[in-house]
Amino acid sequence: MTFNSIDFLLFFPIIVGIYFLIPQKLKYIWLLVTSYYFVASFSTQEDKYLGVKSLFMLIVCTMISYIFALWMKKQEDPRKKKNIFRAGIISDLLILLFFKYFDFILLNVNSFLGIFRMKELHNPINILLPLGISYYIFQTIGYMADVYKDKAEPEKNLLRYALFIGFFPKFSQGPIERSTNLMKQIREMEERRLWDYEKIVSGVCLMAWGMFQKMVIADRCAVYVDAVHNNLFSAGTVETVSAAILFSICIYCDFAGYSSIAVGAARVMGFSLTDNFDTPYFATSIADFWHRWHISLSTWLRDYIYIPLGGSRCSKIKKYRNIMITFLLSGLWHGASWTYVLWGGIHGLYQVIGDLLKPVREKINTRFHVKTEAFSYTFGKILITFGLTTFAWIFFKVESFENLVLYFNRMFTRFNPWVLSASGLDYLGVNLKDVALVAVFLLIFFVGEIARYVCKTDMGTFLTAQNIWFRGGVLLLLILMILVFGEYGINFDSKQFLYMKY
Repeated sequence: MTFNSIDFLLFFPIIVGIYFLIPQKLKYIWLLVTSYYFVASFSTQEDKYLGVKSLFMLIVCTMISYIFALWMKKQEDPRKKKNIFRAGIISDLLILLFFKYFDFILLNVNSFLGIFRMKELHNPINILLPLGISYYIFQTIGYMADVYKDKAEPEKNLLRYALFIGFFPKFSQGPIERSTNLMKQIREMEERRLWDYEKIVSGVCLMAWGMFQKMVIADRCAVYVDAVHNNLFSAGTVETVSAAILFSICIYCDFAGYSSIAVGAARVMGFSLTDNFDTPYFATSIADFWHRWHISLSTWLRDYIYIPLGGSRCSKIKKYRNIMITFLLSGLWHGASWTYVLWGGIHGLYQVIGDLLKPVREKINTRFHVKTEAFSYTFGKILITFGLTTFAWIFFKVESFENLVLYFNRMFTRFNPWVLSASGLDYLGVNLKDVALVAVFLLIFFVGEIARYVCKTDMGTFLTAQNIWFRGGVLLLLILMILVFGEYGINFDSKQFLYMKY
């Protein structure tokens, strides 16, 4: 079951209706049962029991972190406490290593052995990645780290803790929650007022905006992007550059769309999840971009990797080392491929080079009397940052170094403006009507992003603050566009969100 499925549209109102009718003390148990059902209901063509297997691994990881956290709390000897903490982290990481990186390691070891004409190891076994494992293992690691550092109290109620890890809105793609936020809210469920009309309206509006981002923008852009990547031998500068730009929009709308639905669904039930995106393409630097993109992951990496390595409170060389390690690990977290590692390394280099060139930029601004407070200066920085992130996304999208070389070859050696003619893109299955529709949808999307950027709030909160005629009109327009122009149906197979595979 995915958020953009008919099953979910039936599932969500039913579970919410029962949730608000049952006694307060039973609500967390009901949410746990429905969350586990949500996980178990997933299936794919490759494995119709993927959801059941994923649920089993979720329970295993939940039990490991639950037991190790309680065990740590009982230890008075700091050395024993540290060893227990390490054992808990290693247990979780070994599970992630096996499911996500075993084949990747095996392929690279075999490639290395092949260089020396040595006998290769076992062939890759094509392990299917359990749903959400990258997200909830990071959440369990963060939880154990907070308990170890006495920043959080271990939860003794197993069912409450299980809900903290498996809460269905954030299960498959985050946000990666902290015990100081979601666990605290779960503990206080019996005392909190969960029914709130304003929050329910805000949550529904946010879910509709997320559906629009995913089904109308991301999925439509993905059709063109995939067509270009599947026809690289025929593509030229226009197709590759436009595909890179549209992929930037596509991956943002896909992932931010999921996050909007997740945050909105939780808000309807009285929970506040971490807002994962804050208009990242209005960032004025790469560092600013990572303060706005996948916020729960970037703050997790900062708190549990970058700062423990020494952060910025050290020499510049060590600081740059810490940045590079953090971003290389971020790339590896996204996928078991060297192209993902390279993508992370590029973002790390962006930050290192940006920091090194800061004095040079300041001297240039002073020498040429650049008005750094002017809109034009800020707008220029936004365009440069978007260009840099779009370039890096190419490495994220391609599936091999061979395709990467081919992509750049077609981008820089085949200047072909004539494909902009009426029939120039026919070989990709694209016509002028498709282009016009996407242009209109992108305009609506950017108007929404500007409103969010100016008001510094999410779309659900923004719409709730408006008059009912405006809010109702926007909500109706979003629903109509989803129904009429959304990508779905029996002939459309891109049902999953992009970040589900990471």
